[in-house]
Amino acid sequence: MALDDQRYKAPRLPDLRTPHLWLRPWDPESEQDVEAWLRGRTDPEFERWNTPLRFTTDLDSARDQLQASARTAEEGTAAPYCIADPETGRPLGHIGVNVINRVMSTARVGYWVLPEARGHGIATRALALATRWALTDLGLHRLELDHAVGHESSCHIAERCGFTYEGTLRGAMWEARRHDAYRDMHLHARLADDPDPDAS
Repeated sequence: MALDDQRYKAPRLPDLRTPHLWLRPWDPESEQDVEAWLRGRTDPEFERWNTPLRFTTDLDSARDQLQASARTAEEGTAAPYCIADPETGRPLGHIGVNVINRVMSTARVGYWVLPEARGHGIATRALALATRWALTDLGLHRLELDHAVGHESSCHIAERCGFTYEGTLRGAMWEARRHDAYRDMHLHARLADDPDPDAS
């Protein structure tokens, strides 16, 4: 096989741990993971603030999306993590370092937390942990975080984790559950040499 025909395969995503949190790769073969993905992506609060390219409608579509997500990790274009209980491995939510651009050394980060896990600082701790890994071990220079205007809790999480608010992007994301209408979003970003606020 010619060298040009060989596809880059990134190393397996490392587990990331603190005493209070475990970020691990999603497992498309785990019924627990597939069910958690379906619940998270069909939760009314998720649907209020996020409109993915592909909607999750049932267990089959959830499994297909986790398999596609695993392929992006193999290709090195994203790092999709399950936010898990550090003792049981039970899924609590999702955080992804997405759209990894090795030329510009940038990526975008996004996250969601299951309803029963909200209100315990899990998203903040997960974002802090994933950010440190992306800006050190992964070697990125800039991480961007964006959210729909009005999503105040996401704004506060970004600020607690050192993501500076950089402005409003007009008509930059889809309206809830629509692919034919747009709304504004806030852009936050963090650079590798920005101070670490130790939000975890």
